Amino acid sequence: MDATTDKEPLVQEQIYNALCYLGEAEPKEILHCCDEYLRQHDKLAYPHRIIILKAMETVVKNNISSLDKSTAKEVVWEWQQAASSVLVAVGQRFINKVMEEVLTKFQPGILPHYFVMQTFANLAVSNGERTVLRTLCMVLVSAGSALG
Repeated sequence: MDATTDKEPLVQEQIYNALCYLGEAEPKEILHCCDEYLRQHDKLAYPHRIIILKAMETVVKNNISSLDKSTAKEVVWEWQQAASSVLVAVGQRFINKVMEEVLTKFQPGILPHYFVMQTFANLAVSNGERTVLRTLCMVLVSAGSALG
C-alpha cells in the first residue's frame, strides 16, 4: 500500500485495482489491512488516503452480502474514523472551509455524534488557538442547546 504515495496516476490506479481484486477473495482481511495501514500512517496525505478509502468502499459494496454484522460495525467505525482523519488533514490547509462543514453538524437540541466532536477536537489540536478561539463560542452555544 505504500505505493499509493506514488505520484503516477497509473500506479495509484493499479494499487486501487489490486486492493479491490484482493478484496473479492478476502474482503474481511483486506478491510482489516487497509484499516491498520491507515491507523499506522495517520499523517498520510489525504489524496493517498482517499485511494485506500475508495478501495475499502468498493470492497464493502461488492461484498455486502458476505459481511456479517460485526464486520459492518467495525467498517462503520473505521469509515467514520478515516473520514474524521481526512477532514483534519484537509483542515490543516483549508481550516475555514472544513470548520464550516463541521459546524453544520452542531444542531440545537441534538447531541453531536462522537466523531463530529472528535473531528472538532482534532482540528483544534492540529490548528491551535485560531480554531479554538473562533469556534468555541459557537460550539458551546450549540452544545448548551443540545443539552438544554
